[in-house]
Amino acid sequence: MKPATSWDLPATTRTRIDWRDTVRNASSLALCGIAATVAALPVVTAGAAFATASAAVHDFCEYGSMPPLRTSARRFVRALLPGLPATAVALAAAVLLIVDVRALVAGRAPGGPVLLVATAVVAVALLGTAGLTLVEVGRRGGRGWLAAARSAVQYGLSRPAPVVGMGLALVLAVLLASFIPATTPVLVGFALFALHAIARRV
Repeated sequence: MKPATSWDLPATTRTRIDWRDTVRNASSLALCGIAATVAALPVVTAGAAFATASAAVHDFCEYGSMPPLRTSARRFVRALLPGLPATAVALAAAVLLIVDVRALVAGRAPGGPVLLVATAVVAVALLGTAGLTLVEVGRRGGRGWLAAARSAVQYGLSRPAPVVGMGLALVLAVLLASFIPATTPVLVGFALFALHAIARRV
């Protein structure tokens, strides 16, 4: 039977978890987020960095501990080339959404508040789909972006509620990071855990 994290246990069992285990788990997620953020700084390595971090969080949820550093390093190197198209697509989508929102806010594009709300809904859906894709990539050991994206889209079309939940979780993480930028690396780890936790529940 697999070990469980303190967050992954029912309430009756969770009380038996020592507080030091909770601190250790939180520290592991925080370090994972910091490592992913540092590895993603060159931008072109962002896809590989987040794929590796997602795989590490998957192992954490599945086995109760982070994978060895050697395993994560091997996954990162293996994910560098496949992660380039994913990084490019994510950047392009982000730029298009930012330009669209700025044009609507400034009144340079027709539609006004109605179209702004519609754009926000689309952004949440895209974030949720990206989040589920990242979870699927993590489950595949940091690989298989295209297959993971197809699976995420198919799942989102059949069951949109969990995908929207993932999108809202990412929006919350972005808002928290914008309020306190210094917490961004730590939030990355916890946001990845939230995505995997939502996926495991559904």
